[in-house]
Amino acid sequence: MTGQQNSFMGASDAFSWYQEADPALRATIVAVVWLNRVPDWERLARRVDAATRLVPRLRQRVTELPARLSVPRWVTDEGFDLGWHLRRVTAPAPGDDAAALELARVEAMTGFDRARPLWTYTLVDGLSGGRAAMIMKLHHSLTDGVGAVRLAPVLFDTCRRPAFEPHPHEAPADDHTSLVPAGLAHTAGLLTGMVGKAARGVLPTALHVLKDPLGTAQAVTGTAQSIAATVAPVFDILSPVMRDRGLGRHLDVVTVGLPELKRAAKTAGVTVNDAFLASVTGGMRRYHDAHDKHVDELRVTMPISIRTATDALASNRITLMRFQLPVAEADPARRMARIGLRCRAARNSRSLPFTDAIAAGLDLLPTGFVGGMLKNVDFLASDVTGVPTKLYLAGAKVTAQDAFGPTMGSAANLTLMSYAGTCRIAINTDTAAVPDADVFVDCMRAGFDEVLAVAPPFTPARVLGPS
Repeated sequence: MTGQQNSFMGASDAFSWYQEADPALRATIVAVVWLNRVPDWERLARRVDAATRLVPRLRQRVTELPARLSVPRWVTDEGFDLGWHLRRVTAPAPGDDAAALELARVEAMTGFDRARPLWTYTLVDGLSGGRAAMIMKLHHSLTDGVGAVRLAPVLFDTCRRPAFEPHPHEAPADDHTSLVPAGLAHTAGLLTGMVGKAARGVLPTALHVLKDPLGTAQAVTGTAQSIAATVAPVFDILSPVMRDRGLGRHLDVVTVGLPELKRAAKTAGVTVNDAFLASVTGGMRRYHDAHDKHVDELRVTMPISIRTATDALASNRITLMRFQLPVAEADPARRMARIGLRCRAARNSRSLPFTDAIAAGLDLLPTGFVGGMLKNVDFLASDVTGVPTKLYLAGAKVTAQDAFGPTMGSAANLTLMSYAGTCRIAINTDTAAVPDADVFVDCMRAGFDEVLAVAPPFTPARVLGPS
């Protein structure tokens, strides 16, 4: 099985779920899959139905325990109705990409029905040239970006007419274990596991302290400082421009060639993610310049995958690292190098092994307090390695994919997803923080051009969508 049955949320999943109490912090992911033609509807419905049977999480809803005795639990929706989750609409005139993105924008601003599983797929037909799009909306607690990519074979094919389509006949059943006793047992198990993990860490420390007391003390101090930095409250917004927060959203896309971005990264001696972030910060510098404001650094939240081979795909296995990035540095190569140092520090943080414990602690804090800190983050940025080969959906070829991540209180979320040699940077902006989205997107395109020019010749970035 690809999913889990009768399971409780992980602490990180629960964190994003609890923040839903504030609509500005909704953890809604909206992906747009662009298709060269309208897929076969009956075949699509069969494939999605099969996916819900192969991945039980897609047939489960969330149930909360009283007084947060434990994290919420996933339980089977006995009244599951595929027709509620799989829908079909015709794009309004003129049927261009902007029309589809407008439908996706509405989905990004709309909350979930909490009495049902947390996902909907909407097929949009009537696009120009006989094209179509699939708007895939799901809650972040269902899965993360890496998990979503690895789930692709459940729904997509690598050829137009596959010889086999999975279609299990029976959906997995729930065991109907009483919620409160099961929740208390789950919490007790978590506490026991944490204590055991801590105890296993004490023995090596006790043995090593005799051999290297100074080194041991430094290691313990470094870990404590790392955890403290991870959970430290944030009370200020660094941007002098992107300060307001609201419920409006604007979606747009910038596209660049993956080979060109890799070449720029290699020239600067950094990773593709470093080049991506340098492009974004370059765009941020230009956007602030357009408003006659100077900014030295901005605060970013960057998801880091902690997924292992044994983790279920229908799960959220990321940790959110918050740190500052240089913006004022005008030289793209030097900016990439400086960003690379800070990203490596975040990825090697001593706090990463304690991700679940940190999230569990944050889950106990009032939503307003944690949400206030999230709203002081300037932007979110995520780099997701997509599928390198062409995919098909019920007979239609996938021409492009965009993944619009949630702003979760920040001014903007920029998510890069590669697919078949092209990078699509899906930009989701809070319209209160960024009322001139067209200017913002143009600045981002210029930021990517600046980085790509480090390794000429290059193909300039393109802006797609309702700019």
